[in-house]
Amino acid sequence: MKSFKIFILSSIFIGFLASCGGAEEATEEEGDPSVLEKVEGGKFSGGILRVNSIEDFTSLFPVEVNDVYSTHILSNTYEGLFRFDQKTLETKPALAESFDIDNSKTVYTFQIREGVMFHDDDCFSGGTGREMDANDVKYCLDYVCSTHEANKWSSLFRDVIVGAEEYQSGSAKEVSGIKVVDKYTVEVKINDPLSSLPDMLALMSTAIYPKEAVDHYGYDGLRNHMVGTGPFIATSIENGNKVEFKKNKNYWRTDEFGNQLPFLNRVEVSFIKDKKAELDAFKADELDMVWGLPVEEIQNIMGTLEEAKEGKNKEFEVQSVNSLNIQYYGFKFTDEVFSNKNVRLAFNYAIDRDSLVEFVLDGEGVPAHNGFVPPMSGYPYETVNGFKYDPVKAKSLMAKAGYANGKGFPELTISLNKSGGVNVKIAEFLISMLQNNLGVKVTMETMPMSELFPKVEAGDLDFWRFGWIADYPDPATFLNLFHSTNQDGPEGQGNNYFSYLNPEYDKIFEAAIKEIDVEKRNKLYAQADQIVIDDAVVMPIMFNVGIRLLNPLLKDFDINEMEYRDLAVVNFKEKKDKVRIYDNLVDEEGNPKDPQ
Repeated sequence: MKSFKIFILSSIFIGFLASCGGAEEATEEEGDPSVLEKVEGGKFSGGILRVNSIEDFTSLFPVEVNDVYSTHILSNTYEGLFRFDQKTLETKPALAESFDIDNSKTVYTFQIREGVMFHDDDCFSGGTGREMDANDVKYCLDYVCSTHEANKWSSLFRDVIVGAEEYQSGSAKEVSGIKVVDKYTVEVKINDPLSSLPDMLALMSTAIYPKEAVDHYGYDGLRNHMVGTGPFIATSIENGNKVEFKKNKNYWRTDEFGNQLPFLNRVEVSFIKDKKAELDAFKADELDMVWGLPVEEIQNIMGTLEEAKEGKNKEFEVQSVNSLNIQYYGFKFTDEVFSNKNVRLAFNYAIDRDSLVEFVLDGEGVPAHNGFVPPMSGYPYETVNGFKYDPVKAKSLMAKAGYANGKGFPELTISLNKSGGVNVKIAEFLISMLQNNLGVKVTMETMPMSELFPKVEAGDLDFWRFGWIADYPDPATFLNLFHSTNQDGPEGQGNNYFSYLNPEYDKIFEAAIKEIDVEKRNKLYAQADQIVIDDAVVMPIMFNVGIRLLNPLLKDFDINEMEYRDLAVVNFKEKKDKVRIYDNLVDEEGNPKDPQ
């Protein structure tokens, strides 16, 4: 990765962003939402945050969502027993004010925060939201353990919470390991000690919503409607056009200074699909953030020195981080050609990941040379032997599979979403390498993520591109994809889209998630990771480098490896005098300054 670029750009501010929220029509009740009001700690309450999603959301029902774009929208309205710290990714209490663990480390007792109100909604009597309590927690956690067709997370607590298997099989009417002790106390019993349980209860799939919403709107209705306890209330939802939120004035959280959260008056999400158009909107002060910036576009944002002299450039801040996010191509194991392990291995050895990152992506990324799990603290990823570029070996493996020089190999189609265009550039590079090194012909099919996800989940595609970002900072969130009980479809809804079955893998992964000792657990995860590579279950391509452009008037919008966002704490600072980078390059008489 060319980190020096980011280091330089992170300290540069060019021009000036004219507003912290743009001109908006205000209601009489809330006043002008763009006005900032000073509060404790030198912070300001108010303003309108404008962000963009380059993909439509797939659903707004928490247990039906497993893509990052939908999650970013959901997290404004829904929350669970725990949340992540936006800066450190440390797990913090949310709707659970506190919890205790018994001596066996298998019984958790959660104290539910009192006085937390669901948003006002027509699903409630009189349209007024009621208090959230332990019965809501039981209802939602039971649902996560269900095999309902709308639940994409049925494998999350399988073999984890006592009674989840019986509930899924239909032999029990509820999950016996989840009990309501009293109005504000829930007890959860698990089969074996599991240190990551609080992390799992911070996932958006375990968010708490009222039964009244399900009864009133049904599962289909909640794909486009939200009723939660979170910092913002959705006021308008038009998938592919705009989603708008207003401040939840009854939100339960305060900051370290005692300020009522959230600070922002409104959040607006647009759906600009083209990356250049998104950047143009940022430069035109129509967006306050751009996520997933292609590195080649940074110069276009900066503009020329001549433009800077004329004050035409916009001020911005660049944030970057190595993401817990892998880009990969998946194989369907039941497909005629991809059921052959030698074909899968050949595809992996035929790809020059270094050249892809260096020349196609201008160095912004980390080639996936080891396992499927990205580098993360404590995980021995370097011990996993991955794929190095070896076209000779790739050709030999294809010949061994019966397709020497590609002869007799059927034409393939790669299915992918554009993601602003970067996925297309990567796919074009890979298609060329597969053609040159293996003699196979591959065509490309692009579609929105909202169409791609259902096709992959239904098993309709044999070769596709996906990305996977950590749900919580642990290798299990990546390796769980390959567990046999996590297969998609009627026999086990989940996200093992590959139909991968390996008892040895299951055994090691299960031992890992039950292991309390962190070092031993990570070593077991690495063993499981190695099996994924040895079986060539997927084509790991690269680990992302997250790059964001921010309106520099934004505060407390920290970047992290998971692109986890807590907009409740984000706030605007007051406007400052106009500053141009050119002013720092010349003296008072307009002559160039001597370099330091």
